[in-house]
Amino acid sequence: MTSQPTPQAGENPLRVLIHGVSGRMGRETLAAVHGAPGMDAVGGVRLNGRGNTFSLPDGTATVPLYTDAATAIKECHPQVMVDFSVADISATAMKAAVSQGVHVVSGTTGISDAGLQEVDQLAKVNNVGVLLAPNFAIGAVLLIHLASTLGRFFDFAEIVEAHHEAKLDAPSGTSIAIARALASERTEPFNRPMPDTEPIPGSRGAEQDGVSIHAMRMQGRLAHQEVILGTLGQTLTLRHDTTGRECYMPGVLTAIRQVVQCKGLVVGLEKLLEL
Repeated sequence: MTSQPTPQAGENPLRVLIHGVSGRMGRETLAAVHGAPGMDAVGGVRLNGRGNTFSLPDGTATVPLYTDAATAIKECHPQVMVDFSVADISATAMKAAVSQGVHVVSGTTGISDAGLQEVDQLAKVNNVGVLLAPNFAIGAVLLIHLASTLGRFFDFAEIVEAHHEAKLDAPSGTSIAIARALASERTEPFNRPMPDTEPIPGSRGAEQDGVSIHAMRMQGRLAHQEVILGTLGQTLTLRHDTTGRECYMPGVLTAIRQVVQCKGLVVGLEKLLEL
């Protein structure tokens, strides 16, 4: 995984604001930024939050806490905002950030195409970068990359994904990205057989670019993606399992370091890797 050089001794560290700091990914990001060379966590945003500060998981330090991105940006002057929140809140926060010249790294999915186009335009006008990634785990990023190269060799494609019971969206942004990647190099759509009768509607799963997606939500799971490709007399299965959220942090830190070199919207961490 490539990265921009971190600031050397005497240089100012990158000032990072975490939007959604109290969520699972927000807490992991806060700890990772606090421990990373050349970075400084200068604040966190928690909607409907109480108190003026937010503590690191190990209790060794605190950051100022705000209830909206615009106020946080005005008061703590970040260079990069990292966003792990929900789609409608994320879009508003990203617009506030790029309008004030702040770069953005976001793992929030479900933002409308119109919303992303507006963010892209604002980022270009203000000469800042926005990196939006459905997944920051290197294995998942490689799975998306492999999907883009393999889809044209098979006639059938399905995705089975499983996540924890508290995940807010289904199917996941990663599954949608995989399906789009599978279809990206095809000249014809995938075959997607549908039953003549369907006693229980939706039994074939959701559909994205001709790919069926089956989403499980339950305790005991974190994030799992399985891609099954089929053609005459054979199948190929690719699977990625996430066992701990720490796997996302190298990708998040790489994105923070590199987004300051970008201009406009960049979708997918793979754009920053030498694949």
